[in-house]
Amino acid sequence: MISLRGIGRDFLLGRQTVHALAGIDLDFGAGDYVSIMGPSGSGKSTLLNILALLDRPTTGSYTLNDHDVTGLADEELATIRRENIGFVFQFFHLIPRLTASENIAIPLILAGLAAPERNQRVAAALNVFGLEKRGDHRPDQLSGGERQRVAIARATIMQPAVILADEPTGNLDQTTGKQVISLLEKLNGDNVTLIIVTHDADIGKRAQRRLRLVDGRIAEDKQG
Repeated sequence: MISLRGIGRDFLLGRQTVHALAGIDLDFGAGDYVSIMGPSGSGKSTLLNILALLDRPTTGSYTLNDHDVTGLADEELATIRRENIGFVFQFFHLIPRLTASENIAIPLILAGLAAPERNQRVAAALNVFGLEKRGDHRPDQLSGGERQRVAIARATIMQPAVILADEPTGNLDQTTGKQVISLLEKLNGDNVTLIIVTHDADIGKRAQRRLRLVDGRIAEDKQG
């Protein structure tokens, strides 16, 4: 499904070039459950952003479903991302003035779905994520756990084959965090590829495959 070869990502910091990623070779298949861990500045979020097609590598190639997406135009990448990848952010990234239902509907609107089908799919998502009584509430009227569930519902409303999560429990208490991870794992159980960046060792250990990054390189790749 996903193949990365020789991925490097450089940033210019003043006059100095920072090598955030260097020589990353990775493959992910359908239904994989992978955690990515490592110290701050190791390149975890940079790698996740490249996987999400939110950032471009400086070197190397990215193949998604047997298609090289490395050099595609931004508009093409946006379409591929919308149809294949759901992204869950640490800070939710909900639009404050929109209700939960309206936030969840954004990908459907961008995809051009008609209002009746949009409303039906949003209602189903609210029910799946236990938000059926919260659809008319804005983010500031929701708890942290509810906001993250809205974010997950939005990320999965297009039924993507891949879910990427960047510290999805980072702003949640321990009990709520476990509930959110359980929701993501349930989606993984339906053969959705789940890749999580986390600093939490207990969450990292739950994954079937565990990657550890150090200084922009794969220092460890464990299965089981």
